[in-house]
Amino acid sequence: MANKLLEIKNIHAEADGKEILKGLDLTINKGEVHVIMGPNGAGKSTLVNVVMGHPRYKVTSGSILFEGEDVTELKTDERARKGLFLSFQSPEEVPGITVEGLLRSARSAATGKPLKLMAFRKELKEKLELLKFDESYASRYLNVGFSGGEKKKNEIIQMMMLNPKLAILDETDSGLDVDAVKIVSNGVNKFKNDDNAVLIITHNSKILDNLKPDFVHIVLNGKIVKTGDATLVEEVNNNGFAEFKDIEVNA
Repeated sequence: MANKLLEIKNIHAEADGKEILKGLDLTINKGEVHVIMGPNGAGKSTLVNVVMGHPRYKVTSGSILFEGEDVTELKTDERARKGLFLSFQSPEEVPGITVEGLLRSARSAATGKPLKLMAFRKELKEKLELLKFDESYASRYLNVGFSGGEKKKNEIIQMMMLNPKLAILDETDSGLDVDAVKIVSNGVNKFKNDDNAVLIITHNSKILDNLKPDFVHIVLNGKIVKTGDATLVEEVNNNGFAEFKDIEVNA
């Protein structure tokens, strides 16, 4: 139990009255990198939104445990304070709030402790350099005028500065060129350790060229239909998702 971070038990969830998740189970332990793959509409993004407590999605049965605690009914900010983090598929622009300002507020809220400003800024500068950002980005309004790649890299900076127990990356490699994918992958590799875990949601395997997943899960029709190691990614690359549609899933 001590190594378990996330346990999703027979989750059924709906949005706008339509059932999307249909009895999904998933366990993530500390030190692991998990990948979820599947075609559009399979339920991948619904899963991460349910884990984070997005109000649009309603859990109709099942439970979500985080470090052994049932968080199924908790609000999103409460889950975040417990160590859950979601990198958005399409990060929003927020005029009037700087990158540094957001991170300072989020860090204080997460830790409940006052920040040591000089140490914080030194740490932020190091993370900016790692992600190939100019130091001036810290004083810019959040994502305003950022390119698609810069928005995605900014999400990784937030992850690294907030240091969550479980980082969920939803289509972080979407729209990135080869160099940007390498930079993002490097940031994820720097983040992950034996005490945290990473869950990557992706359509393709670009980001996995530089990351080594422990488990790969295929989601179809709101369920995980197959779990394997990194070789499952190559299987998807070669054959697509069609071969998994006939797999019988136990209820």
